[in-house]
Amino acid sequence: MGCGVSTKVVPGSPVLAPVKQEGQGQGNSRDVGPGPEAVSEAAWRMQVARFRARFDPRVLARYDIKALIGTGSFSKVVRAEQKTTKKPFAIKVVETRVREGREACESELTILRRVRHRYIVQLVEIFEAQDRVYMVMELATGGELLDRLMTQGSFTEQDAVRILQMVADGIRYLHALRITHRDLKPENLLYYHPGAESKILITDFGLAHSGNKSGDWTMRTFCGTPEYIAPEILLRKPYTSAVDMWALGVITYVLLSGVLPFDDESHTRLYRKILKGKYNYTGEPWPNISHLAKDFIDKLLMFEAGHRMSAGQALDHPWVITRAAGSSMKNLQRVISRNLMRRASLSSQSPESAQSSRSRSYHKSKHIRNMRNIRVEESSLSALLGTDNLQSHFNQF
Repeated sequence: MGCGVSTKVVPGSPVLAPVKQEGQGQGNSRDVGPGPEAVSEAAWRMQVARFRARFDPRVLARYDIKALIGTGSFSKVVRAEQKTTKKPFAIKVVETRVREGREACESELTILRRVRHRYIVQLVEIFEAQDRVYMVMELATGGELLDRLMTQGSFTEQDAVRILQMVADGIRYLHALRITHRDLKPENLLYYHPGAESKILITDFGLAHSGNKSGDWTMRTFCGTPEYIAPEILLRKPYTSAVDMWALGVITYVLLSGVLPFDDESHTRLYRKILKGKYNYTGEPWPNISHLAKDFIDKLLMFEAGHRMSAGQALDHPWVITRAAGSSMKNLQRVISRNLMRRASLSSQSPESAQSSRSRSYHKSKHIRNMRNIRVEESSLSALLGTDNLQSHFNQF
């Protein structure tokens, strides 16, 4: 049960119409005819009503279903409100009639049942029906990491360290349980609430791995998001939880600059850059970034997995220990936002990204999750590594 059958659901990504706050859009509605927005909302309400009607009565007895906020191959995510406390939650509804959905559900539940940490999204309760499983989870309402950064007025190295401390602490906990996330990236790091002091939650365990029955903790499945994939995954080598630390290095680079260390619209060229391991600190805002911050990144983006910092070592790095005390207090928000917007604009103009409906999304690449997608990626790797070498890399599939 690996990433071949996992389902991607991003909480907070509306698939119908934007959810309105109570009272919004009322008052003058009787004075004008229904416009496109009203029609869209009516259609949205009808779809939610149809979806709600199929819910297990046990779930409806405890929760009011408010909105459909995400969808995947075998699942949907709704925003719900607990009737007794009025507290909001997310409910992931997984269809288990088909084998793939059932295995995806079992895999994710195996992980979520084991974890309880303040920086990891929490599974609250489970309702199991004949052909569905309802997973009630914490609802993160503060938005994605980079979306939040672009809207706040100030962002310094100290702010970056605060975020990275939370993420590294969560990763350290997962790795202590021998759980590897395998899809760490800014989109899967959500603010718990909109407040300035909100914690970060690590979410989306659809690709996570926790070993097998024989106690083998190494992994071999080719999966992840291309820009964050570690070199050993591309080389089809057995790999360890060190792949999460590589991803943390990429996240740190992006968080401090708004630019990816390895980036290309072509996956072939992207993988070539990752395997070369060459990145730089040129351009804004790098002249204003401390040497300790760059050292932190360098110790994570080590080509040899065994030489990378562990999560515990990352937390003990001088840049983190001192909370970037010796770093410049320069506000990096404007240049980071400009870089993020520039890449979003370039991505939206590319053929691969033309179908994206999220105009502000930073990363347009899709997860590599099933055999069809893996074969597409093989063609990129084939061009990169050569046909003869590629066969030996994929002969274990």
